[in-house]
Amino acid sequence: MDKITARAKARELVRRMTLEEKTAQMLYEAPGLPELGIPAYNWWNEALHGVARSGRATVFPQSIGLAASFDPALVRKIGEVIAEEGRIIHEIYKSEGKSGIYQGLTYWSPNINIVRDPRWGRAHETYGEDPYLTSRMGTEFVRGLQGEDPDHLTASACCKHLAAHSGPEGTRHGFNAAVSRKDLFETYLPAFERVVKDADVSGIMTAYNAINGIPASAHRELLQEIIRKEWRFDGYIVSDCGAIQDIYEYHHYTDTKAEAAGKAAEAGCELNCGSLYGYLNEAVHKGYVREEMIDQAVEDLLTIRFRLDMDGPFRGEEAIGRWIRKKPEWNRLSELASEEALVLLKNDGLLPLTDPKTIAVIGPNARSVTVLEGNYHGTADETVTVLQGIREEFPGAAILGADGAHLYKDQIEAMSRVPDDQVPEAVAFAKAADVTVLCLGLDPSIEGEQGDASNEYGAGDKPNLLLPASQRRLLAAVAPAAKKLVVILLSGGALDLGDDERYAGALIQAWYPGAYGGRAIAGVLSGRVDPTGRLPETFYYNEQVSWDFEDYRMEGKTYRFFREEPKYPFGFGLSFRKLSIEDAALEKDILKITISNPHEKPISMPVMVFAEWEGEKEKTPIRQLVFAERITLEPGERKIIQTKIDPYWLMIVREDGARIPHEGTIRLKISDHAPDPRSCRLAGTGFIEIIC
Repeated sequence: MDKITARAKARELVRRMTLEEKTAQMLYEAPGLPELGIPAYNWWNEALHGVARSGRATVFPQSIGLAASFDPALVRKIGEVIAEEGRIIHEIYKSEGKSGIYQGLTYWSPNINIVRDPRWGRAHETYGEDPYLTSRMGTEFVRGLQGEDPDHLTASACCKHLAAHSGPEGTRHGFNAAVSRKDLFETYLPAFERVVKDADVSGIMTAYNAINGIPASAHRELLQEIIRKEWRFDGYIVSDCGAIQDIYEYHHYTDTKAEAAGKAAEAGCELNCGSLYGYLNEAVHKGYVREEMIDQAVEDLLTIRFRLDMDGPFRGEEAIGRWIRKKPEWNRLSELASEEALVLLKNDGLLPLTDPKTIAVIGPNARSVTVLEGNYHGTADETVTVLQGIREEFPGAAILGADGAHLYKDQIEAMSRVPDDQVPEAVAFAKAADVTVLCLGLDPSIEGEQGDASNEYGAGDKPNLLLPASQRRLLAAVAPAAKKLVVILLSGGALDLGDDERYAGALIQAWYPGAYGGRAIAGVLSGRVDPTGRLPETFYYNEQVSWDFEDYRMEGKTYRFFREEPKYPFGFGLSFRKLSIEDAALEKDILKITISNPHEKPISMPVMVFAEWEGEKEKTPIRQLVFAERITLEPGERKIIQTKIDPYWLMIVREDGARIPHEGTIRLKISDHAPDPRSCRLAGTGFIEIIC
C-alpha cells in the first residue's frame, strides 16, 4: 500500500476507534481489532547485524566491525539481505498463525549513537565515533532494509537512541546527559538528521537518559520541534524498553505514572516499549495529553503497518524454499564482511605466515562461538571459530589448541582452586610452536548492554582499556615464550595491551567478526585475505582515558577533539598492498581523485577525505571526515573518483547549535587513512592536500 493510501486508511480507522482502542495500539504488544480488520501485532524485533533472536539467520559482523570496512555499499547490501531474510522468517511465523515478539517486520535497528567514550559497553553496537561515518553507514543500512520504493517498506528500520546516549549503562535509567547545544548539533544529532533526510527512516527510538534535565522520551523540543518540524520526519517514535516508566520511577520528572505517560505522549513518543501507556486513558482525562496527540500517534503507527503490506497470503513452504536458494549467497556476503572488517594494527614483517609447521592457537577466544556473534544476533547455520579457521587454512601444519585462561576468572576449572591453572600448558605449546596465535579480548557476556552483559565491571561498561587480569597474566607468560607471536584482539572496541604488546610481531583487531570470522582471520594469517579495515574509533593508551565517564562534553574526546597522540588513530589500518593515490583536484565543486593499483592482484581499500578549517571565528574540530568510500581496482587499473563533498559536512556549528557556512579556508586531505602525524608514521604513507 502506497504512503498516501496507507495514511488515508489509517486516518479513517482512527476516526472509528474509541479512546481505549486507540491507546491500546500505542503499546508495543498491540491487540487486534477484528471489527476494524486490524490484526494483533508485536512491534519489537531486532536486526542489528542480521535478523536477531528469532532462530536461524545470517550472522554478519557486529556493527563496529561493519564500520571498520568503511564500505557503505556493503552495509546497504547487508540491509537488503536482512530485509529479505526477515520477510521469509516473518512468512514462516505467519503461516503458523504466530505474531509475537521477534516475528514482525519493524526492526529496532540500527544503533547510530556516537562512541564518546571507549569504555561504553554498547559501543560495539554502533558505527563508531565519527558523525559522518555513522551517518553514511546508518543511511545505507536503512536504505537497504527499507527498500528502494518510497511508498512500500520491505522492512521498517528504527534508528536509536535519540539522543546523547553513550553510557554509563549502570545508571542509564535515571542518568542526565549534560550537553551543550554545540555538542548536541555537531556530534550527537547529525546521524539522526541524515537518516531522516537522506533515507526517510520510518522509526526513531528515544533514549533512557535525560538531556539537560528532560527525559528523552518526554523531550518535546527534540521530538516535535527538531525531528518533526525541522527535519520533517513522518515515521513513528518509540520509547526504549521501560524508558517511559523511568520518567516517573528514576528521573522523578513526574509525580504519577499517568502524568509520565501523558508527558511522553504529549511530547510525541507514540509507541511504548513497556506497559506505562496503560495509563494513557487516565492521562487524557486528567489533561496530561490531548486526544489529538493520541490520534496522530495511532495514525502514524498504522500507516507504517499498512506500508509493510503484511496482510497478504503467507506460504511457509515457499518461504523456506527461497531461504534455501539464497543462503549460500548470504553466507558468502557475511564472510566478505568479516574480511573487510579486520584491522591490521601492527605487522613487523611476520604476516603473511610462510609455511609454519606447528601453530599454537591459544586464548579464551580461540574456540569461542560467543565472540563471533556479538549481541542482538541470530543463530547461524554454521560458525567458524579462530581455531577451526586456522585448521582449515593450514592443513599441513600441526595445530596445538589451548584456552590458557578463562575470559575473566582466575582459573578455568573451578574445582582446581589453582589460579592460572592452564597457563603452563599454554606456555609449553608456545615454546613448541613455530608461530603462536594468541586470541585475547572480551565477548558480549561481559561487554554490552545492562542486563545482557553480566560482568563484575559495571553492567557491561569497561572499567578501563586493559584486558581482564586473567588474560594479562596469560599474555605476560606466553609472549616471551613464543618464537613468533600474532595477537588477535576480539572485542567491541579499544583495548590496550600495555608493555607486553612489544612481543607481538603482528596485531589484528577483529571485533566480533560474525559467523565466518575465524575463516577471515585465518585468511589474513596466510595472506589469502588482504586486511583492509580501518579503525572507526580512536584506540587510546589506557592512561589517556582519564576523564569522567559521565562527562558528555566532546572536548578532548575522539579524533576530532583529542590533541594528544593516541596509540592507534581513527582511520588507521595496515594492509599487505596499497592503492596509489596519485592526484586530486577540485573543479567546480567536484572533487576528482586519481587512484591506481600497481599490484598484480585486485585491491579493495577505503579512500578518505578529511577537512581541516582555518580562519574561522567559531571553534571547529581538529579535522572531520567528509567522504569515505571503498574502491576496488583490478591489477594495473587506474581510476578517477569524482564526488561532490556534501556541504553539510563543511559547515560550522556555532555555540547555539546553528549550522552556518564556513568563512575561512578549508584544507581537504586525501589518503587511505587519517592525515594525522601518528597515522602517517605507522602507515609509512602521507596524504594529498588541496585547498578550497
